[in-house]
Amino acid sequence: MLLLNFILAICAVKSVSAASWIVPGAVWTDTDGNKIDAHGGGIVQRGDTFYWVGQSASKNEIPLMYSSTDLLNWKNLGAQNSLQYLWRPKIAKPNGSFWIYGQLDRHIQSMKSTQMVGGYQLNGAAVAIPPNSYTYSDTGMFQDSDGTWYILTSADHNTVQINKINSDGSIGDKVSQLTGGAYEAPGILQVDSTYFLIVSGKTGWRSNPNKVFTSSSIKGPWTGGADIAPEAEKTYNSQNTFELTIDGSKKKTYIYMGDSWDSKGGPSSNYIWLPISASSSAKTFKLDYHAMWKVDTKTGEVSWPSTAKRYEAENAIISGRASIGSCNHCLSKRSVTKVDAGSEVIFRNVTGTGSPQWISFQYTVSDATAGEGHIFINAEQVPTNISSLNCRAGYHKTVPVELTLRAGDDNTIRFGASGNTDFEIIIDGIETYEEL
Repeated sequence: MLLLNFILAICAVKSVSAASWIVPGAVWTDTDGNKIDAHGGGIVQRGDTFYWVGQSASKNEIPLMYSSTDLLNWKNLGAQNSLQYLWRPKIAKPNGSFWIYGQLDRHIQSMKSTQMVGGYQLNGAAVAIPPNSYTYSDTGMFQDSDGTWYILTSADHNTVQINKINSDGSIGDKVSQLTGGAYEAPGILQVDSTYFLIVSGKTGWRSNPNKVFTSSSIKGPWTGGADIAPEAEKTYNSQNTFELTIDGSKKKTYIYMGDSWDSKGGPSSNYIWLPISASSSAKTFKLDYHAMWKVDTKTGEVSWPSTAKRYEAENAIISGRASIGSCNHCLSKRSVTKVDAGSEVIFRNVTGTGSPQWISFQYTVSDATAGEGHIFINAEQVPTNISSLNCRAGYHKTVPVELTLRAGDDNTIRFGASGNTDFEIIIDGIETYEEL
């Protein structure tokens, strides 16, 4: 009996697999298997470790911190202070202490600690922004190449303002500003001699085309205003929060960190992280979209997964109105079209590992606001909406989701649609990936 109880206890332990890829829009979990909850945040690197602090959407916006050595596997280090409604917290180190700055009631609230993790105490009351006592919405943070820290804010009258952080941690003089538009969510990336200021528009929790302005000095002036992604993509349904530089042994890689908010900025919000292509000489900045990718934090090199097996939709079992048709952009030049609420595409003999694995569904929809795709795995009786696993569902033709299939080749995945009567899906196929 003791042996049986021991076996049952072991089986009851939640299996948590190591993360192997950055998957924009997917549900990211920490090393305990819980969803990562650090929105509007930023990352600093100390030695080989990255520290990510952000607002907890599930715990009234208290500042949560995570750590990682590979930007893939994140350990939850807990709340850094019990203060609630601290929006968009960012880490800085303007002196011997460690500081967190965030927006509290439209003022800057700072807290400091003698150590990176834990022990953060409020550093007085929240303050307005000098020199004109502005109140504001969003907090950004940037450390210049000379070590100086700057706090970025979006004031109520839409001015994006950049203030120096003094050596005592107080908010110092304004050094520059960006006017002429309704902007928020500021961040800065320095590439050689060029400063790139990234901002979003003000559209509530709805995404919009984020823009970039450039200057040869942190003091401005700022010029430009180009979109950082194709306009129709609305920054891949995200809002800027921070730009991270990986200074590797082989190359320097720049990373865009964005939040893909739900309709209320709540716990079902996800993250969009993408490599950045930026040129100081050409003054260009754009996001490089990859459905799955990662960066080697030692070398700075970016890589993508290799396909293990591909399952063409045209070879699946098809029912309902769905039918095989031509598809110029599809790998086989054929796809299954007219997948509606009465149709199903059944993929059989899908290879599983017995552990969580990434499987991409390659499909397009007639209208992402009118319906969505769903799946049944093996004998499941209740469908899972793909959008609950990756918020890019319906917005990008390749949507990776993490699933657990039985080990071996006897798995079945049933793909269907739900939505308005005129909603349809065209599915190209599904792919599994080589395990690392």
